[in-house]
Amino acid sequence: MLVFKFGGASVKSADAVKNIVDILKKYPEEIVIVVSAMGKTTNALERIIEHFVNRDEEHLRQEYNLLKEYHMEIMHGLFEDKGNKAYVDIEEVFGDLADRLGEEPTMNYDFDYDQVIGFGEILSTKIIAFYLDHAGLKTKWIDVRKSLKTDNTFREGRIDWELSTRLVKKNFVFNGENFLVTQGFLASNMNNQTVSLGREGSDYTAAILAHMLRAESVTIWKDVPGVLNADPKYFDDTILLDKLSYLDAIELAYYGTSVIHPKTIKPLQNKNINLYVKSFVDPDDPGTLVANLAYEKLVPSFIFKMDQVLIRISPHDFSFIAEDNLEIIYGILHKHGLKINLQQTSAVSFQVIVNNDKRKVRQVVDELEEHFKVSYETGLELVTIRYFDDDTIRRVMINKTLLLEQRGVQNIQLVVRDLG
Repeated sequence: MLVFKFGGASVKSADAVKNIVDILKKYPEEIVIVVSAMGKTTNALERIIEHFVNRDEEHLRQEYNLLKEYHMEIMHGLFEDKGNKAYVDIEEVFGDLADRLGEEPTMNYDFDYDQVIGFGEILSTKIIAFYLDHAGLKTKWIDVRKSLKTDNTFREGRIDWELSTRLVKKNFVFNGENFLVTQGFLASNMNNQTVSLGREGSDYTAAILAHMLRAESVTIWKDVPGVLNADPKYFDDTILLDKLSYLDAIELAYYGTSVIHPKTIKPLQNKNINLYVKSFVDPDDPGTLVANLAYEKLVPSFIFKMDQVLIRISPHDFSFIAEDNLEIIYGILHKHGLKINLQQTSAVSFQVIVNNDKRKVRQVVDELEEHFKVSYETGLELVTIRYFDDDTIRRVMINKTLLLEQRGVQNIQLVVRDLG
């Protein structure tokens, strides 16, 4: 049994969905298919959530209509018969979304976020399951929220592995079907409320299911040839990494490579399950294999995090940044769910680099200012180079000014500002 994960780009249109059928026909095995929301649906739903929370009815209605039009356009490209049951189901899902948006927002933004954001994956998986069946591939749709159980940490659910494993083994059963289609990114708590696993968490879902079902391998289908040593948006002459050890994959994912979600590798490593990253454009190409491999080193790999914020923190009385101060700082960052991408401590200051989540940054800065002197700088880039050398550093520093550097044996991280 295999696990395939298809991301938003691979299901962004009717033609893209039809391409999935062509890929699946190449594999005789039973396959669990994990699917993300279509195209930029998650971004659209995030805008809808903002309008919902702010009670901006006009823009909420506009975004809702655009979202529905987008999905119906894909439906029209897949099902000529408007009497197909798929249309009834999708209308029901949009009806459920409209009902949800008609309620009053709670005081818990993260809860409201998760109750809305999952509609993207529900829509995509229902459309794809109906189309696979329509194309003659025996398929069953499964609601992953009935199997993956978490705590109440909305937007970053922590899996209850023991309970979820029992439920997955009970629910993910092939009964004459070749394909089981389910959602990435989603789970639920003990009250059956939707809990997401973190942004871009569909890879993690695929790894969890592979671990629990003891799959032969996981394949992540992307719009790139595999794992590259740099993002093509920033580098023209990228190199395909045809093989990666679990360790290197974890390191690259941790530092922010866009191809693999950071939590994906560990569940696979624990069961020695191979991970393939392949192109849905050229599915016969080998892509990248992530496995229990050994080698001396790789070509230098570059990871860019844009729109970063540098927060500088120091005590009012010039006392040392000691454990008691760090406990307060870490506690505030954890409370608001703002993750540290890089940190640096001196005797009297503490600096952190974080993503520019405006809502969370404002909340964190406001609370930190109750205890410390705080300043922050926006519009920065965080560049990580694994297996760096002097040439690679010079390459990324062209037209940049350096604000912060952290150097290890194999990795270097540079906080820079573009000189324009």
